[in-house]
Amino acid sequence: MKKLVVLGAQESGVGAARLAQQQGFDVFVSDAGEIKPKYRDELKRNAIAFEEGGHTEARVLGASTIVKSPGIPDTAKSVIAARKESIPVISEIEFAYRYCNGTIIAITGSNGKTTTTMLTNDILQRAGLNVAMGGNLGNSFAALVADGDHSHYVLELSSFQLDGIIDFRSHIAVLLNITPDHLDRYAYRMQYYVESKFRITMNQIETDHFIHCADDPESAAWLSKNAIKAQQWPFSIQHSVPQGAFLVNDHIHIKTNQTTFEMSMIELALKGKHNVYNSMAAGIAARVLEIRSEVIRESLSDFQNVEHRLEYVSMVHGIEFINDSKATNVNSAWYALESMTKPIVWVVGGIDKGNDYSSLMELVKERVKAIVCLGTDNAKLHEVFGSIVPVMVDTASAEQAVRTSYELAESGDVVLLSPCCSSFDLFENYEDRGRQFKSAVKGL
Repeated sequence: MKKLVVLGAQESGVGAARLAQQQGFDVFVSDAGEIKPKYRDELKRNAIAFEEGGHTEARVLGASTIVKSPGIPDTAKSVIAARKESIPVISEIEFAYRYCNGTIIAITGSNGKTTTTMLTNDILQRAGLNVAMGGNLGNSFAALVADGDHSHYVLELSSFQLDGIIDFRSHIAVLLNITPDHLDRYAYRMQYYVESKFRITMNQIETDHFIHCADDPESAAWLSKNAIKAQQWPFSIQHSVPQGAFLVNDHIHIKTNQTTFEMSMIELALKGKHNVYNSMAAGIAARVLEIRSEVIRESLSDFQNVEHRLEYVSMVHGIEFINDSKATNVNSAWYALESMTKPIVWVVGGIDKGNDYSSLMELVKERVKAIVCLGTDNAKLHEVFGSIVPVMVDTASAEQAVRTSYELAESGDVVLLSPCCSSFDLFENYEDRGRQFKSAVKGL
């Protein structure tokens, strides 16, 4: 019996373990930290052997294949040791792909991938397709495959997941944009991060489709120097394209297979320039799959945005509270600040991933009246914004940040949580940060 070791016992790791067991592997799960109760219970329920609090090298190196959770870097001791022994180390999406029989729509990008994934899934569901959604959002790809066949899989994929693929191939690949993010994982080299994102195209063939933003400079630069086999479908709000999607007189036009879908931007349920891009990408994917225009129109016009992405929380004494906790990089925060029409009390901070805040300066000068820092180390924020924002206050909890913001704001202002940084200094993840923020607002 082939031995498979899974490193990391969270969503992707446990999903991979379940699928491996189903496929007849001798499975062992190893986590360097403490396994969350729900995942520990799932492993026990399925009689899957595991350890926590460290890796037993002999068990790990006894594997024929290792599936690595995306949060574990290639520099981890166990990963280096495995590769030294020529043991294949792959991602969970690569492993799941080997047992997947459905059509894969894979979506990546620095910003907007969760919204676009959920929107694409919504369109396919409304069209009556047997679709499953997961990857970097919700259920792991492996768990979806283990739970039964679907005709279509809509997957949100991070660069970390793409780093571990070998044969993984999506029929439709979507690359929304590439802006500096996770550079600490890529030796602070933007080139490495760009290459990682474009791995989504590496196994595509002539009958596949690649949807990308023609307005994104990093994507355009890479495509000018590299060839891909898939049929390309660009989208743009700056100029028209012969096939794909573009904006004319505030109307979205999607041209595919000699047909044109047209819809007013005003009709879109999701507002803001970034959501026009997201809607275009989802719309192209749907039209490539020959989903009827009426279904696409219905979805784009009444889709509900995801939690933690420009999510309206409450109005308290004329002060609006917005939860954009998912904005973990500069570009996401730029979109959030740009979409606000009221004076802003900006809640920002966390673990800085090598952020360059220069693109935010003009927006901050124009729109931000106060900054509430939410993190353990706010020195860089003070250094960058201290001279242009009159009020900056440090806080160390969501409750404190909300209370401080409320005191600084007045009727007609908006308190915007758009952190620009990851959450792991004070919170379990961005979801935990967002929910604590919302809970604190409701407690005012």
